[in-house]
Parts: sequence; structure tokens; C-alpha cells
Amino acid sequence: MSIQTRRGHERAERERLIVTAARELAEAEGWDAVTTRRLAAEIEYSQPVLYSHFKGKDAIMAAVAVQGFAELATELRTARTAAEGAQEALAAVGETYTAFARRRPALYDAMFTHTLDLPFATAQAPAALQEAFGELHAAVGPIAADGDEPGLLTETYWAGLHGLVTLMRSGRLPAEGHARRLALLIGHFTAGASREATA
Repeated sequence: MSIQTRRGHERAERERLIVTAARELAEAEGWDAVTTRRLAAEIEYSQPVLYSHFKGKDAIMAAVAVQGFAELATELRTARTAAEGAQEALAAVGETYTAFARRRPALYDAMFTHTLDLPFATAQAPAALQEAFGELHAAVGPIAADGDEPGLLTETYWAGLHGLVTLMRSGRLPAEGHARRLALLIGHFTAGASREATA
């Protein structure tokens, strides 16, 4: 192995350690507890070493978010492809999305609620973001009625899911009603496809 290759591996490993430490600290204590000083102490590197990898906390959060989108895409794909039928796939994706947000609240916040320097909804968006949206799109596309724009329909479904999850997590909506609200969302999204199938 060349020196340059070894240094590249070492750099990637340091970045992985920084991102993992940030995630673990955020999940344990919230994002306010994640500072470059605290991270440097956690991974036993100096702050200058940390800054040689990331410009600051926002850049670390962006790296955490991209990692989260990759994980979400994998979970959504698994749920979608295991389901039988379009309505079942849409429901499975909705349930998986909800479970992801509940299981990893700090990660979900990094991905969807904090302001980050990540391009969304453009060709410049990182591949992981496009992949996660692509899984939502793959679940919504088959239920699109004639005249629907699948991309806009997917954005609307995603907004509905995100709204339900966010309101439930913040206590604005009681958690015990979430399954029924999700079923209503799925039912309204698939109503047009059901009518077309029976026509």
C-alpha cells in the first residue's frame, strides 16, 4: 500500500470517527451538546485535526445527515420491495419512515429540521438524498392517477409524512393516534388509484 493510499484510509477513518461520535453524542444529549471542543475530546484528537476534516459543527451535521439519508434509503427500499401491492408498499414506506424518525430522533433532526448547507431537490443534491427521495418516489409512482405529476405527488406524500411525524414528536399530536392518521393519509393517496383499477 502506498503512503498516499494509507493516508487516504487514515483520513477516511478519522472522518468516520468524528461523524460517529457526533451522532452518538447528539442521540444521547441533543445537538446543543455537540461542539467541536467536545468532539475533539471524545475522539482524542486536537481541534485543529478536527477542523482539518470539517469546517465546523454545521459541516459535521451535514455529513451526519448524508449518512442518515443513505440509511433511510436502505430501510425504505427494504420495506417497499417486501410489500405486495402498491397500497401495501406505500403503507410500509410510511411506517418505516415513522419508525426511523422515532428510533433516531437526533439523526432525523439533522436530516430534516436543522438548517444545513446541503442542496435539496436539485441535481447537485448528494446521491444519498436523491436515493432516499427515489425510494419515496418508487412507492408513490404506482398509485399516481392520470394527470398527476408523480414528482409533485411524492413531495406531497413526503410532506404529509414529515408533518405527521414532526407534530407527533413535538407532542402537538398524540402518539396513540398516529397509526390511524397514517392510514388516513395512505387511504387518500391511494383512493384515485383504486378508482382507476375498478373502472
